[in-house]
Amino acid sequence: MQFRNRVGGLIAGLAVVIAVGLTAVSLACPFCSAPSLTLTEQLTQSDAAVLAAWSGGTPAKGQEGGSTEYEVVEVVQQPAGGKLAKGAKVSLVRYRAGKQGDQFLLLGTKGGAVIDWGSPMEVTPTSFAYMKNAPKPEVPTQQRLKYFAQYLEHADQMVATDAYGEFANAAYGDITPVAKEMPREKLRQWIVDPQVSPSRLGLYGLLLGLCGTSEDIPVLEKKILDTGEEFRLGVDGIMGGYLLLTGDDGLAMLDEKKLVNKQAPFSETYAAMQALRFMWQYGDGRISPERLRQSMRLLLDRPELADLVIADLARWKDWSVQDRMMAMYGQEEYDIPSIKRAVVRFMLASTKDIPEGSAEPPAHIIRGQKALAELEAKDPKTVSEAKRFFFVK
Repeated sequence: MQFRNRVGGLIAGLAVVIAVGLTAVSLACPFCSAPSLTLTEQLTQSDAAVLAAWSGGTPAKGQEGGSTEYEVVEVVQQPAGGKLAKGAKVSLVRYRAGKQGDQFLLLGTKGGAVIDWGSPMEVTPTSFAYMKNAPKPEVPTQQRLKYFAQYLEHADQMVATDAYGEFANAAYGDITPVAKEMPREKLRQWIVDPQVSPSRLGLYGLLLGLCGTSEDIPVLEKKILDTGEEFRLGVDGIMGGYLLLTGDDGLAMLDEKKLVNKQAPFSETYAAMQALRFMWQYGDGRISPERLRQSMRLLLDRPELADLVIADLARWKDWSVQDRMMAMYGQEEYDIPSIKRAVVRFMLASTKDIPEGSAEPPAHIIRGQKALAELEAKDPKTVSEAKRFFFVK
């Protein structure tokens, strides 16, 4: 329940904005954790970059931080008119222990007549070659991803992490064409390999769903049904990939095991909810809108998720539950401010959903107006609070 308190509030707030009519747009991989700047991004943002070898230094003493000296091995880039060359010395404030031959990537920005160097980044010959040969950001993303796909789960962890970061930064629309060229067998292995970072499983599950066949369904299903851990990173992406391959049949399994099953941990149910949202936005009709609404409605029986569910049902224009919302309002399990505000906003959204060319207001608008009048009469404070942040684009 602590997880719900920490994370749910933020997600609920975002869901409210989506629920009142804004278009949900995901600019990056739907199931990837937010990465730090990739190596190519850091390189692009730098005026100077050199491969340098540790050559010595002066250890810190008293109030003095010492210094470290490096010898340039290769110049990757430098400002016009720069005088960096192989064999040049670069001295940085602060002593960093090392040994002769240790190699570092030095990135700097031009500060007047000098270069302000950042913290040295230790590299191997492999990671330096990977960074140096990577396509620049101006190259079309799909072409860039083909390069980085070769380095997913590379033995050099710096390389593997950076390659994942490039996919995590990429838009879903750029990932889908590349997925068809992904190594299916490797994806299957990575998904079940306990040595693979859990933070990457969401991407690998999604990719397998995009490039896989019916032979891959048991691998994803087994991973979904594994109940060995209370909280699992990436399982939402595994579920998303599973639904891409299985459609309605797979959704029936998630309904039973993750949505209806109240013994399922909150994190697992929430992951299934994320998979529903993914299919709504990106599923391209693999599962019909009404079938997705049906599954989302199941979660109205889960008070700990109700405010989020109500927001999604409003965004999905599922006005079939208007009467149920009114019946829930104020009931013991649902007598929570966030849920009541979500119900009010649901009704507000329903009154704004006017079909184009409609001569008469449809039934959901009339019901919504009536519900709002009833709610305002018995709970004006909540209605006022809900209206405060409600707007429609």
